[in-house]
This record gives sequence, C-alpha cells and structure tokens, in this order.
Amino acid sequence: MLIRPGVSTPERDRVLTTVATAITDRRADGFLRVGVDGPDGSGKTILADELAGTLHARGTAVVRVSIDDFHHVRAIRHRRGRDSPDGFWLDSYDYDRFRTDVLTPFGPGGTGRYRPAAHDVATDALLNPEPVQAPPGAVLIVDGIFLHRDELAGAWDLSLFLDVPFTETARRMAARDGTPPDPSHPGMRRYVEGQRRYFTTCTPHRRATWLLDNTNPATPHLHPPR
Repeated sequence: MLIRPGVSTPERDRVLTTVATAITDRRADGFLRVGVDGPDGSGKTILADELAGTLHARGTAVVRVSIDDFHHVRAIRHRRGRDSPDGFWLDSYDYDRFRTDVLTPFGPGGTGRYRPAAHDVATDALLNPEPVQAPPGAVLIVDGIFLHRDELAGAWDLSLFLDVPFTETARRMAARDGTPPDPSHPGMRRYVEGQRRYFTTCTPHRRATWLLDNTNPATPHLHPPR
C-alpha cells in the first residue's frame, strides 16, 4: 500500500542514513552543496527536509533552500505562452541570481553569506532580503526541478535525482494542486513535455550522484546513476 511521503519506514530510513553518511564523510572544513532534483511531484521537498533532519540529528549544521524561491517573474516565465513546454524548460528560473545569492557563497572559498530567496511566486514580487550568515561548515541542501541543467554544472558536491513516472507524479500533483491527474491531459503538457526536454538535453539520471526510485515513498530504492 502506498503511504504518505514522509512517514518513517525501515527502507526510507536506510536511504536517508546512506546519503547522510556520504555527506558527513565528504565534509571537510568548507561548505558542502547537495542538490535534490526530480520531476514535479516526485517528493523532492519532503526528501530534502528529511535529509536535513537526519543530518541535524547528527550535529551537522544545515541550510535549506528551494529553487522555487528563484523563479523569474511571470512576464518572463510566460513570454512563450502560458502552455509552452519550452517556456517551462527555458524560462522558469533566474539562475544568475541563484548562483550569485546561494551557490557562490557556499562554493569553494565562499563566505557563507547567502540570500535565501529572490522572488515571491504568489505575489510575483522580486525580493532582495538581507544576507544570512550560514554556520561554519554547513551543508546546503537545495530542492527543485532542473538542478542538473548546464547552467548549474559543477554546482553540486553530491546530488540525488528522484525517479518517479509521470503517471504517479501527475496523480500526486492532482491531489496537491488540483491539476489534471492524467499526464497526457492538455493541461499538463507544459510541465510534462518541459521536463522531458530536460531529461533529453541534460540526462539528469546520469549526472546525479544517486538515482532514487521514489515511486513508493515507503520503499524507496537508491541506485548509482545510470
């Protein structure tokens, strides 16, 4: 039986332990950047939060950021049309701001002074919050789609790609967002086809450190990249 993501099971705890151990083994004196990638509805945010909790319980300082707080404004996101898969794939996020505000501060020689958000997707307002100082040696965990695209090449010290079929992610998105549960529905074309362009162009299944089958969150399977 499929259970709600985030409920602890031995298999899920084992995956979290494996990834957390690899992160702590990799840590040195500087920061570490970890990406949690995957299609919409694959469980990225929950997995990233669980991983952060596992690391925190081990005494590791963690900073959580989501790429969804670095959207472009609507005028850019929808300039190719509200239903355009190319628009979803090409225009969703402001990678320059994301790199400047988050990735560079946590990169080699970085200061750890970062801005956690650049855009409010609900109001479409651009944001410029005061910088936040990360604790020394903190692990940055970022969740979001398209994290293995070329603009972010070399950004991640370790990364996961959550591999879940569109039939399942569409069902989850329908429950969460009220979108059509059928991935072939015209209302899902922007998202499904946009992400297929990403898979073809950037092969995130191969670029990630781990491939995680999260089709059933109770029994996830961790694999090396294909």
